Amino acid sequence: MLARLALAALLASATITAVAPNPASDGDAGEFVAVSFDEPTNTTGWTVADDDTAAALPNRTLSGTVALSTQPAAARERTDLPVVGLRGSLSLANGGETVELRARNRTVDALSYASAPTAERWDGSEWTPLGASSFAPFAASNVSVSAFALPDAAGPPIDVLESAEDRLYLAGYTFTSARATRALAAAADRGVDVRVLVEGGVAGGAPSPEGARLDVLAAAGVDVRVLDGERARYSFHHAKYAVADDRAVVLSENWKPSGTGGHGNRGWGVTVADAGVADHLAGVFRADTDWADAKPWKTVRENFTVVDGDPATESYPTRFPALDERADGVRVLVAPDNARSGVRELVASADESLVVEQASLDRHSPFTNWTVDAARRGVKVRVLLSGKWYARESNRNTTERLNRIAAEEGLDLDAKLAAPRSRYEKVHVKGAVVDGERALVGSLNWNEHAATENREVVVVVADAAVADYFGRAFRADWRGGAWRLPVALVAVVAVAAAAAAGCVGRVEFGGDSDVGRDGFWQENGER
Repeated sequence: MLARLALAALLASATITAVAPNPASDGDAGEFVAVSFDEPTNTTGWTVADDDTAAALPNRTLSGTVALSTQPAAARERTDLPVVGLRGSLSLANGGETVELRARNRTVDALSYASAPTAERWDGSEWTPLGASSFAPFAASNVSVSAFALPDAAGPPIDVLESAEDRLYLAGYTFTSARATRALAAAADRGVDVRVLVEGGVAGGAPSPEGARLDVLAAAGVDVRVLDGERARYSFHHAKYAVADDRAVVLSENWKPSGTGGHGNRGWGVTVADAGVADHLAGVFRADTDWADAKPWKTVRENFTVVDGDPATESYPTRFPALDERADGVRVLVAPDNARSGVRELVASADESLVVEQASLDRHSPFTNWTVDAARRGVKVRVLLSGKWYARESNRNTTERLNRIAAEEGLDLDAKLAAPRSRYEKVHVKGAVVDGERALVGSLNWNEHAATENREVVVVVADAAVADYFGRAFRADWRGGAWRLPVALVAVVAVAAAAAAGCVGRVEFGGDSDVGRDGFWQENGER
């Protein structure tokens, strides 16, 4: 019997796929070694050893990929892999060492690592956060979509929330919208499974109404979670989307008056009516809430940091009502899993035109360089960035670099800062349109940190009408034209003003091809 086991050990094959030496726990409880067995293997006589200690695998048959740990209960809180307990002592050094998997006296595999970051795992090539997802892009065809631009059309995001009958998952960076709060609480009251996930470490602190809004939701029975802490998988949970039954809305805007409330930002969004897309984003949501860094609101409420700010209350004209369309296809990308490569592929696919509208764009980022590469291929490229005070200097540096390259190389490339002129307060878009056929919409700022460290969600809509919709919005923003009153109303106002002054003179009007059919201010208050 022993001879047969020894022979089997000599023939067996397995691979150490990852180590997690520093799991952010007292005494590193829950550290583990992930091992993949090529075939069912009797591990009698097998051990895992580091430079100083060794622990025995169980006398049983193991198969597939498992996590080996001397503290299996703690390890199960740090990995989704099946956890197998080890006998003996194993203490992986946070400063780095070599881990060996041994079958009796034979080394089956080994993995070396350097100093271990907190709450991350090493797979032989890179460190990734414990619990990090690995979603592939998701594609759906022949999909009903509704494209909308903010602040013009503030209805669609709330419409999605109000439509839920079975499930309603909302993901955001910040959450201060009274309208969204009422919609979520009402859904919970009628028996909908309502869940909310927001960022807990908002740069500078969360806006002051957020604590009160989340209190209301928690009191209504909503499962509210805040993503934060030393085991956080992302620098920021920056995604902005919601799933309601078989519909999903993805947008560039936060759930706040200046964003989804329509009181300030130029933003883009799209509602997708497709069960596959909704299920995929629901899966992303569950992956982000079912981990130790997604903490229940009641446990973080006392230490939740908020700051005062001026609430957005302005109203703006509706020049771009929402567009309903049957799209050829929709592709869902998420960061840090696949959005960076997805954006790179999209920009590289441009043959004729590329328009990019962003809140900010780093001067020398790969995203910026990809736009230059497109222009060098002969693509007509236009880049519009926010001119808001806090982004103005950095964005001006980017536009100056792009325009200098265009002049030096004779490229059809032009970049500038946006001038809202009363049509919106600032650019908060994170979007692009390629060849007038595909539009990218979502939360991803085009920089390396957002693409590799944040949770972000974007969609690419393959549809000429949707691409034209966002392309027209871009052209209006590019021109920076001010809004105008309907001609008849202008005449009434002008004549009345002249009469009040005691004189009636000549009145002239200017045309603007992008004035919306609604004609005047749209009220999008937080009613």
